[in-house]
This record gives sequence, C-alpha cells and structure tokens, in this order.
Amino acid sequence: MTETPSIQWFPGHMKKTERMIKKSLPLVDAVIEVVDARVISSSRNPYLSTIIEGKPRLLVINKSDLADGNVNKEWKKHLDKIGLQSVFTDCKSGNGVNNVVPAVKKVLSDKINRNIERGMVNKTIHVMIVGIPNVGKSALINKLAGQKKANVEDRPGVTRDKQWVRISSDCELLDIPGILSPKFEESDVALKLAFTGAVKDDVIDTLSLASKLLETLLPDYRNNILTRYSINIPDENDGFSILNLIAEKRGFKLRGNELDIERAAIMVLDEFRACKLGCISLEKPA
Repeated sequence: MTETPSIQWFPGHMKKTERMIKKSLPLVDAVIEVVDARVISSSRNPYLSTIIEGKPRLLVINKSDLADGNVNKEWKKHLDKIGLQSVFTDCKSGNGVNNVVPAVKKVLSDKINRNIERGMVNKTIHVMIVGIPNVGKSALINKLAGQKKANVEDRPGVTRDKQWVRISSDCELLDIPGILSPKFEESDVALKLAFTGAVKDDVIDTLSLASKLLETLLPDYRNNILTRYSINIPDENDGFSILNLIAEKRGFKLRGNELDIERAAIMVLDEFRACKLGCISLEKPA
C-alpha cells in the first residue's frame, strides 16, 4: 500500500471567517450547511458545527450527480432516521435546488407560524450558508437566485468575504467563505477532502495522493478503473504500480522513454473530480 501522504493545512487565515460567523449568527434565523455528496461525513466540519450549535439547520448535500446514486439513497434514509433535515442537490442540472427554500421553511415552521400569528405574513427569513471550501456554495446560491450573484470557480477559497443575496421575496442568504477545521483529527478525512479538491493541491504530494485514491477506489470501484483506463490490475497491487500501468497505456513518456507518472497522477485526480471514472461515493453512513 502507498504510504499516506502528509497533508499540512494552515487555516490561520480562516480565523477571520470564524469571527465573521460568530458575529453574524444573531442576524440569521437558520443555517444551511452545504456538504459534498461524495464525502458527506468528511465534508461536515465538526468545528463549524460547534460554532453554529443551537441554530435550526438544513443539510444541503451538493454535487449529488457526482456520487453513487445507491449510496445517496442510503444517506437519505440515514439522515431521516436521525432527524436531520436534508436536501440533495445538483447545481449543474438544477436537480433538487427548488427543494431548498421549502426545506428551510420547514425547519423554521414554528418561527414562521409565530410570525403569522403576530400579523407578520411573508416576513423575510435570513439564512446563513456555510461549508468547507469547494462544496459548491456559490454555485448553489447562484441557482437559487436565478442569476450570478456569488463568485464561482472549481477551486477552494474563492469566496473572500460575506455577502447578502436575496433568493426570493421572503428569503435572504448570507454567504460566508468556506472554512476548514483547524486540524484534521483523522488522516483519512484529510485524504478524502484532498481527493475531492477541498484542500488545495499545492500542499500535497500529487503522486502519493493519486496512488492513495486508486487504492481507496479498488474495493468498490475496481471496474471503474479497469473500464476507464483499459488496464489489467493484478489482485495485489499498489496505487503507484497502477499509475505506472496507466501512464504506459496512455503513452505518457518523458525524455529517455521514462514513464511520466506525474502526468498520470494529475490525470487520475482530475478525472475522478470530473466524474469521468463514474459516479463514486467515498463514504457510506455508519
């Protein structure tokens, strides 16, 4: 097995975001926590959960189109069982996006009913939207608003400051920059976030990361690798050896006819994130 790559993340610059969240909490009625459907557990920041504890919460599971559909169903059943209101969304097609505002209102039904009893019909509800980097918060907001309001890029850390966005006549969202945990308690959590791009690639050894990804996929998604790269993988093989097979099959060569393993590693990571290896979930409910 490939040695677990060292992932060092220094979230000191996220202190500003932490203070921003704490200062803004009294201004909102509820919190939308956006996570990545491929790594639902790992993309839920436990540190963030501590900060927003006590506020009504909706879990929006984004990028559901990139995840295994059967595993999505398992997660939905699990979340319903533990009483956590959730909505699965795909911001590219728009699937599930129209369910977000009704779900927020369901979470806030007691408050909304009290407002109606006091004669405050259609009173604007204010909702903070939070999550780790690169889970698609800005893309979700733009879909909800029906136009481009928030900056969107396929890399972590694009949203730099908070901004209010009105998404309907009676609902406003407060967009907060992504925030990671100050430290990763478990190495596999850090790895999964690196696989999906929540941690910037320039802080990780690409070869080790791609090798570890291939090893992680082998138990449940071996055929996806075989089909995509048209290679034969021996029963006992490590990720680095598989990268060699992929580089050879694709004809990735350096001067002197040496295999360009680095190029193969970058391709594997890019194709996993772009769903070219198929719809894959890295976590199932416990």
